[in-house]
Amino acid sequence: MHEETKLKIEDRRRGDRCCDTDLKLRLKPDETEQLSEDIKILAHPVRLQILDILSRNAGQVCVCDLEAALPVKQPTVSHHLKLLRDAGLIDCACQGLWAFYFVNRAALAKLRARVAETMKLLG
Repeated sequence: MHEETKLKIEDRRRGDRCCDTDLKLRLKPDETEQLSEDIKILAHPVRLQILDILSRNAGQVCVCDLEAALPVKQPTVSHHLKLLRDAGLIDCACQGLWAFYFVNRAALAKLRARVAETMKLLG
């Protein structure tokens, strides 16, 4: 095998490609950007825990309940809730002084499908 490779290298001229591989991109730039954003929003343990809690509760969950369940303080919980809301994965309903959070199941399903479909292209 090394002998074949050696002959091949010796036959090559300067500037010739060493491989005959198709290096065309299969993912478009907008697809890689979207996948990157999708992965970023999921790439934090607290956000995943919030999604887990909210997805398991058919009703709505108050911030104080999330703070009690998570290993972080209320400002950090609020920060992650804001990121998830900005991404459209969760929403909230205000009732008086209270804000109750819930999963946007359609948006979460779309994100799951996008990630799965793009990852199939990667291998």
